[in-house]
Amino acid sequence: MAGNIFGSIYQLTTFGESHGVSIGGIIDGCPSNVSLDLDAIQAELDRRKPGQSAITTQRKEADTVEFLSGILDGKTLGTPIGFTLKNSDQRSKDYQQIGELYRPSHADYTSDKKYGIRDVRGGGRSSARETACRVVAGAIAKQLLNQIGVTVQSYVSQVGNVAVQESLTKLDLSKIDSNIVRCPDAVAAEQMETLIKATKKDGDTIGGQITCVIKGTPIGLGEPVFDRLNADLAKAMFSINAVKGFELGSGFSAVTMNGSVHNDSFENKNDKITTVSNNSGGIQGGISNGEDIYFNVAFKPVATIIKTQKTVNKKGENVDFKGEGRHDPCVVPRAVPIVDAMASMVILDHYLRAKTTQL
Repeated sequence: MAGNIFGSIYQLTTFGESHGVSIGGIIDGCPSNVSLDLDAIQAELDRRKPGQSAITTQRKEADTVEFLSGILDGKTLGTPIGFTLKNSDQRSKDYQQIGELYRPSHADYTSDKKYGIRDVRGGGRSSARETACRVVAGAIAKQLLNQIGVTVQSYVSQVGNVAVQESLTKLDLSKIDSNIVRCPDAVAAEQMETLIKATKKDGDTIGGQITCVIKGTPIGLGEPVFDRLNADLAKAMFSINAVKGFELGSGFSAVTMNGSVHNDSFENKNDKITTVSNNSGGIQGGISNGEDIYFNVAFKPVATIIKTQKTVNKKGENVDFKGEGRHDPCVVPRAVPIVDAMASMVILDHYLRAKTTQL
């Protein structure tokens, strides 16, 4: 099946299903002789893993990564990095009832029509379980980026109608993990947690938004046509389960502005050219300009709800369906490290590509 490889030079190939023996991946194109903090990689996985708090799915997975190749004594060899994560808490019986029907807003119907067969155990390949593999590759990419002064930080900026009120410049991003919602605004985080718990109690789910900030990006990353840096970031985000929207810089608010307001004027300060504003979100003409890159990612409510819904079975009959099993009432707290990972892979990939364009 195509579509399992991400990246141009720094490439990740993933494999496995939600309730199979294991999931895993192969990272190709990682530079050699780079010292890795393996504990930091595991820490990123721990931020994504299920069962970590009262507002996440209670499926229990250790999500302990086992590296099979490409790393020796904590250093990269320049060869493919192979890794696996075993699935331990499998309850395939939770999904037996869905084998003959199509759950609303899931990939059941489309997968059936595309392949003529589907893994009904937790969604199989379409499950968000696969994103753990991306977190491994992204955590490695993040460490490489840190060595060249690039930082990638994401946080929950909205859940339902509860949004962060502080401006991005005033938020203390060191407090992202100070609460289970992963929101650096303590007041908003408490309100978000209350809303998520109330939604869960009602058997429903709710959507949210994650904001990502990338600092220290070198000038000149990205290509001017099809491989624009913003286009690759958008594709990376839309490849994450439940993502419904992406906006860079001023985003959709740009439609209400005049060019005289939206344009980012340049100025020279101490022999360094910068922009007075940053409505471009750090990318102009598809190429990074050295300013902070920032964007928002919108996530829909999780499709599985513990409420009765109308749907259709494989015979085409109208039937009632009520979700069962263990699911997140809101996906965004666990999706923060996934957004970090995908953004880190895109930036590293374009950095490595840029190294090949000039002598």
